Amino acid sequence: MDSYAEVTYEVAARVATVRLDRPHARNGYTVRMADELADALDRADRDESVRAVVLGSTGEDFSVGADLASGGFEFETGDGPPAGWLEPAGRVSRRIFTMNKPVIAALRGASVGAGITITLSCDYRFASADSKFGFVFTRRGIAPEGGSAWYLPRLVGMGTALDWMMSGRVFGPDEALRAGLVHRILPPDEVLARAQELARELAANTAPVAVAVTRQMLYRMAFAPTPFDTHDLDSRLVGELPTNADAAEGVQSFLQKRSPEFIRRVDTDLPSYLPWASE
Repeated sequence: MDSYAEVTYEVAARVATVRLDRPHARNGYTVRMADELADALDRADRDESVRAVVLGSTGEDFSVGADLASGGFEFETGDGPPAGWLEPAGRVSRRIFTMNKPVIAALRGASVGAGITITLSCDYRFASADSKFGFVFTRRGIAPEGGSAWYLPRLVGMGTALDWMMSGRVFGPDEALRAGLVHRILPPDEVLARAQELARELAANTAPVAVAVTRQMLYRMAFAPTPFDTHDLDSRLVGELPTNADAAEGVQSFLQKRSPEFIRRVDTDLPSYLPWASE
């Protein structure tokens, strides 16, 4: 896409900031917004000058969820979606899951329905002190989307996930923090800036290939029945240390007490034997 109508995209200091941009509708989620978000995230992931992504919003809310009044969620026939169709929230949460770069969500005001499920595959979630959250699907007569039934129990435990999803109740930032849904609670006017600050810190101090490999190992291998497959992959990665220029730079920069200058690139230097490389 050459331009966006419902999101904004900007890059500064190696950080891409993607914002939901329908403040007049409290950032109500639409199919167009989903497609634009997925495109913007893909754009950031493929740009080697971008090292981290912040997902934020304009206005006082992150998103109140699906904008049912806008239409666009209906199908042309009564037979349901075509083969291979992906629901709009899942298009974004799936793209975030496959990212090679860290993604930090900056949440303020309402993050409800799709407005919270698209963020569950982010690596960090910062929340404003006035934020509220809700997996309200059962109160609308529908099932949860965005892959949230997979992500949420892994983030907060099955008991809390059952409570939030079965009841569909709305809850505040303190409960979200206690359960592990969010990492920090901040004043509303600081959430986006603090997320960008963390993104810049990650960009300055971490190696892009190491981050990409580590991020995907945690998501894809942490729930394997044994640690053996992970250990086998560890062994191959550690075995490459003598030829890993970033590893040498990491050690030298530490010993010389200076900032590192990592040179390996995600687009050319990811190991071809990674189990998810074919994706």
